[in-house]
Amino acid sequence: MPTGLLTADAKDLIVTTCRTAVGDSLRSVTYFTQDDFEQLYLRDDLERDADLSTFIGNEWRGFKVTQTAYEGSELGEYRYTIRSFENGFLVRVTSEEDGVFVTTDGLTIRDFEELATAVRTVLENRNEA
Repeated sequence: MPTGLLTADAKDLIVTTCRTAVGDSLRSVTYFTQDDFEQLYLRDDLERDADLSTFIGNEWRGFKVTQTAYEGSELGEYRYTIRSFENGFLVRVTSEEDGVFVTTDGLTIRDFEELATAVRTVLENRNEA
């Protein structure tokens, strides 16, 4: 479902960044803003019937609702969210304007950290341009 949210180069950069970080464990990549989203990648062996609009709504609202809950805590600044499911994981990385959620097969904490750091760098560089 192309939406024109990103240029072809930006889409390729996000997908390549995720693919480089987690390899064959990558299941899907979706870019989103508060108002729209676009699935950038879906692994061939997965069904194309996910309700992405509900996922995006939950991920965006969830971030906005909990963002202030931890402000000023000893945990430090928010970096990313990992959600664990029976068949994989969802990693959400957001900026003030946009975000990416990535679904994966099993990974280590180090893999999640590398993925989140790489995606955050892409988002920050995109938002500064």
